Amino acid sequence: MEPPRAEGRPMHNQRGMSLSPFVVILVPALLVVIGLVVDGGAQAAAARHAERVAAFAARAGTDAAAGERLAGGSQSAAVAMSAARQALANDPEVTGSVALIDGAVVVRTQARVSTKLLNLIGIDDLSAEGFARADLAADR
Repeated sequence: MEPPRAEGRPMHNQRGMSLSPFVVILVPALLVVIGLVVDGGAQAAAARHAERVAAFAARAGTDAAAGERLAGGSQSAAVAMSAARQALANDPEVTGSVALIDGAVVVRTQARVSTKLLNLIGIDDLSAEGFARADLAADR
């Protein structure tokens, strides 16, 4: 059976016509949300890693200089800085800086992670940072 005609023209079946704009809008939006979840999770993991490396380097610096510093040696700052830089250099995924501030080893780290899905919208990598400070305290 043929659909009724209006003014001599055949009627077109409009089933599914409103679904197309919905899909055109929904699919890219879902890709962006999934990208934020996946790549945001990778960025959070990189931030945790950068924080762990910073903490390790700061502790390594204070541990290396502990004996000399507690004994009153004058080279404890150089020993601490060197040990912290070495610990930081052992991880190729993280870059950073080491400073000695008020007798404490302060380490700041940065890491970059490549995106998996957000590169579809032009975001190729995300950055993460870490920070740690280690003070040498004598046992009481």
